[in-house]
Amino acid sequence: MTGKKLAMFGGSRAVPPERASKDLVGWPVITDAEREAVVGVLDSGQFTSNNPGAGQVQLLEREWADLVGTTHCAAVSNGTTALELALTAAGVEPGAEILVPAFSFIASAVAPVNRLVVPVFVDIDPVTFTIDPRAAAAAVTPRTAAILAVHLHGLPCDMAELRELADRHGLLLIEDAAQSHAARYRGVRTGALGDIAAFSLNVVKNLPTCGEGGLLTTNDDALHSRLLRLRQFGEVLEGRAKRDYVSHELAGNAKLSAIQAAFARCQLDRLEDYHEARDRNVRTMLDRLAALPGLRVPHCPEDRTHAWHILRFRFDAEAMGIEGVTPGGLRAAIERVMRAEGVPLQQYQRVPLPRQKALSTREGFGGYPWRLHPGAYEKEEEFPNTLAVIEDSLTLQRWHLNPASGPVLQDCAAAFEKVWGNLDRVATLARAMSPAPAGAAR
Repeated sequence: MTGKKLAMFGGSRAVPPERASKDLVGWPVITDAEREAVVGVLDSGQFTSNNPGAGQVQLLEREWADLVGTTHCAAVSNGTTALELALTAAGVEPGAEILVPAFSFIASAVAPVNRLVVPVFVDIDPVTFTIDPRAAAAAVTPRTAAILAVHLHGLPCDMAELRELADRHGLLLIEDAAQSHAARYRGVRTGALGDIAAFSLNVVKNLPTCGEGGLLTTNDDALHSRLLRLRQFGEVLEGRAKRDYVSHELAGNAKLSAIQAAFARCQLDRLEDYHEARDRNVRTMLDRLAALPGLRVPHCPEDRTHAWHILRFRFDAEAMGIEGVTPGGLRAAIERVMRAEGVPLQQYQRVPLPRQKALSTREGFGGYPWRLHPGAYEKEEEFPNTLAVIEDSLTLQRWHLNPASGPVLQDCAAAFEKVWGNLDRVATLARAMSPAPAGAAR
């Protein structure tokens, strides 16, 4: 099968450089509303979360809780801190275990470690890329205190299975919803599916602020009250017009600034519209790509919606009619030819979390929290689904977040079609980029 000449070999790019403009693929989208909101905070002189009742932080908390469908929301400095505070507020003790998917961003594991909680890694479902409830069930021990349900790439986990598992063993169910703003599982928003949920407002997220921020949602009154204490030196500020500087428990400083809250509130005003536009744009592209043999597009089960924070594509050499290549060699070849066409595909998460150097060497904390139970965590675990996904997939990030990106995504679809029309050239490149078997001559 042949097609138009690949850009890598002298053809024209499928996505011309001028198409990748800020107006079409830039993120976040910043309007006069954000500029006026930030200036308004500067003019007000009220920069912190201590303003009683109606400051920007409190308004963001109320609006986010209303959208998610929870009783409470607490705004904090970033998404990683949100995960840490969720564990501490819920009373998860040092040395306890938390089940964490082997495939996630490092924060999903570092947050427990920072609170001296041991991450026990669990393989993922190869289709949804989220934690496999059956693998999680097999990993429960008497020390297990919690499950971290990471809604990876914006797709909610199988929360019914995880809820049943958590209830059966008396475990805390935490949502890592950093990438899943506005997504739903069986009609319920992420953030209202577990006992407590942590969101990120990092500038690249679907709901961004101007830098960093985080949100915690829960229906538990006592849990929420403790979160508010933990984010500001253990002080009790609820119902007080004046701060007394009395710390009731050991805690640090994790407040969100009013500037960040004001910026995020402007983004929140447009979140639903952007979410709907993104869903249309992405689904239109994926419907077009689904016809290409050997290209596995992101899947969204019928009982949930997808926030489409990241798009992950898997490649099947056999279905593409390509022989004599490794999954990694094929992935590397596709990345090169697609980037030459102007599509910035890239790897995201290059190793399973337990193989991250920081976690495998346990440097930085003197061996804690693992030293709290010497010898209990020395078993070598295998994560076949995680390893396979890492080896045979690439992601598209940020470009599709902009609601105006529909035409560019169609260009990206055309680039995939062009590459699939030149699979003979791709195969030759993939063979050159595939390592030879041990002992074989090249």
